[in-house]
Amino acid sequence: MATPPETKAEAEALLPRFQVDKVLNQDQSGRRISIVGTIDFQPALIVLERAALPIEPDLVTVILGTLTNTTNLGANDIYRWYLSNRTSYPPAIPIGTTLTSTTSSSPVPTIPDLKLNLIYPCTEQHIRKYSAQRVRQVKETSTIYQQHISPFISRQRQSGRLDWIYNILDGRTEQEDVLSRVDWDSPSDDGFLLLPDLNWDRKTVTGMHLLALPQRRDLHSLRSLKKSHVPWLKTMHAHITEAATKVFPGQVDQDEIKCYIHYQPTYYHFHVHVVHVMLEAGTTQSVGKAIGLGSVISWLESLGTNGHGDDAETSDPGLDTVDLEYWVGEENDLWKKCFGKLKNGEEVDLNN
Repeated sequence: MATPPETKAEAEALLPRFQVDKVLNQDQSGRRISIVGTIDFQPALIVLERAALPIEPDLVTVILGTLTNTTNLGANDIYRWYLSNRTSYPPAIPIGTTLTSTTSSSPVPTIPDLKLNLIYPCTEQHIRKYSAQRVRQVKETSTIYQQHISPFISRQRQSGRLDWIYNILDGRTEQEDVLSRVDWDSPSDDGFLLLPDLNWDRKTVTGMHLLALPQRRDLHSLRSLKKSHVPWLKTMHAHITEAATKVFPGQVDQDEIKCYIHYQPTYYHFHVHVVHVMLEAGTTQSVGKAIGLGSVISWLESLGTNGHGDDAETSDPGLDTVDLEYWVGEENDLWKKCFGKLKNGEEVDLNN
């Protein structure tokens, strides 16, 4: 006789009987784990992940209205980031407390359900950046860069847009988060510091995401790099990988560290992203956005040799002379006022 199909109630009754053996894996930046255990002494496996968030305004309002145990992780200028949860677990103990007993009388730790980043007050540029939009692949020739993009970048570096970076470099904010300083205040102006990226929860090993911020302020992006910067970049690369392994001592090797540079970057103070190689490669690590630091170093070393590029006769060739392809959102000024205009044969108006 065929076994009758399992009812919904029977299926739901299985989960409370699951006994955890061990966690097999953690991925998607810590948002999903695979667990092996047993149900009624039979082996079982659960994949546990965060459910998708709603997009209906009424439901989003409910979520924000039920946040509890909100903990601020840091703040700098208009940027703030937090951990929070929607469910109370009485009696609660602070996040990170080690439980010494598994008896039913033990308090249950408060488990963060959400990580929040707050930008306040935000700008129209922030709103466009975080809006759903189509993206376009564009080719930025050296001519387009010199005529349109370079002046645009210079304007973007003005009007206090980099204050939050300078707050860190000048020691006014986030100093407790700085993981390492190398050659700081050296006459060579080669110093840099390493600190957590605001998108990392600061706990998940494979989700590790750090930023290397140079002390010097004359480099705005990958385009600013010259062949003469190669020794500095190599030294930075070596120090970054060494320092990153010390964030989780004994858990991360140097060959598990990935360093890359964005073009176009979100802000125009040259910086390097440092991540665990197991971090899920989303759009921020995709082709047309991220370029490996090691690849950039090799690229610079090849400039001006064997007649490569228009800079073969230049004493100190740089990446301002090469063509770059990348993607850009349709809400970005670079598309709306430059590349979209060029596509339609119209005049570029990045000055407005």
